[in-house]
Parts: sequence; structure tokens; C-alpha cells
Amino acid sequence: MKILLDFLPIVLFFLTFNQAEKRPDEAAALATDWFGFMVSGGVVGAKEAPVLLATVVVILATVLQVVYLKLRGQKIDTMLWVSLGLVTVMGGATIYFHSETFIKWKPSVLYWVMAAAFWLSPILSGRNLLKMMMGEQVELPGFVWRNLNLAWIGFFSLMGVLNLWIAYSYDTSTWVTFKSFGGMGLMLVFMIAQGIYMSRHMKPAEGDESR
Repeated sequence: MKILLDFLPIVLFFLTFNQAEKRPDEAAALATDWFGFMVSGGVVGAKEAPVLLATVVVILATVLQVVYLKLRGQKIDTMLWVSLGLVTVMGGATIYFHSETFIKWKPSVLYWVMAAAFWLSPILSGRNLLKMMMGEQVELPGFVWRNLNLAWIGFFSLMGVLNLWIAYSYDTSTWVTFKSFGGMGLMLVFMIAQGIYMSRHMKPAEGDESR
């Protein structure tokens, strides 16, 4: 359930953009009527309407995600707060200036914030961030935790660069598709590779060890 909730804003962003792109004139009229007061000049053009509407939807979806977790008394991860702040600020800039540039930078900034968190945690607190999150479920040697932490730093750093390369090398539709599904696919592949690496160094349970 949590995984579905985490991916819901991304899916809604893609669906909204996809539908608005098919009917840009209608999307522009809708965006102008409903959100013109939030836009510089008060008028949304057909070209920027799809990404503007998708941005409005992803902001609302992220806010509702936080509200839902709060009402259920569940802990809200730090990265969700960071994501909410970034999507609100950069998404708000996209809406006001009706420019897709700001929302295109948002995933890269988030990736780099996450990379910085994994990098700075051992330096500032002496604690491996990944081990803090997974150490209770998995027992691994110290060098494995260090390698995994470095792998996450590298992955998030490269993902930030890749996002901008896609954003500036291809059209907005291609970037939206990559943001919605390409990023998730690469994350899945990375986590599978991480799981294979971890399985080689996991200590066996007591029963297995005795046999």
C-alpha cells in the first residue's frame, strides 16, 4: 500500500500530461479558467498547458499524500518532506512563469539531495545512512555497508545528471515518460543488483549455520 501511495503522484503526473497533450487547446482553456490567477499574465498557452496542469496535479497529490499519512498517524519520511518542499517551490515557479524548466529540474535536485544525505551522514554523524535504515533487518559486514552507501551516492548523482540530459536533449513528452517510468525502471534494476550483492555477504541464520 505504501509503495502504491509513493508512486501515485508520479502516475497522476504522467496521466494528466498525457491526456492534456492530446487536447492542448482544451487544456489551455481549462488551465486559464481555473489557474489563470496563479499564472503571470493570467493566460496559459496550448504549448505549456499540459505540463502546467500535470504540475498542479502532482503538487496536490503530494500534499494529499502527506495529509493522508498524518491523519493515519504514520511517520512521514524526511525525503517525502523534501519532495513536498521541492515540488511546491519548483512546481509553483513552473505554474507562475508557465515554464517547464523548473519542474524539469525538480527530480535532479531531489536526487542530488538524496546523494548528499548518503554522503554527509557518515562524515557529520559517523553513521551509515543505509545501515540506519536497513540494519535491523539485514546483518552485513562493515565494508559491505560502506560499498552500498557509495553505490547509492553514485546512483543518485548519475540519475540527477541523466534526468537533465533527457530534459534538454528530448522533447517534454519524452522527459515525462522517462520521469514517470524510466526512473522507476532504473531504480528497480539498481535495487535488484544491490540485492544480489547483499545476498553474497549476508550472514546465515543460526539454524542454517549449524547445518
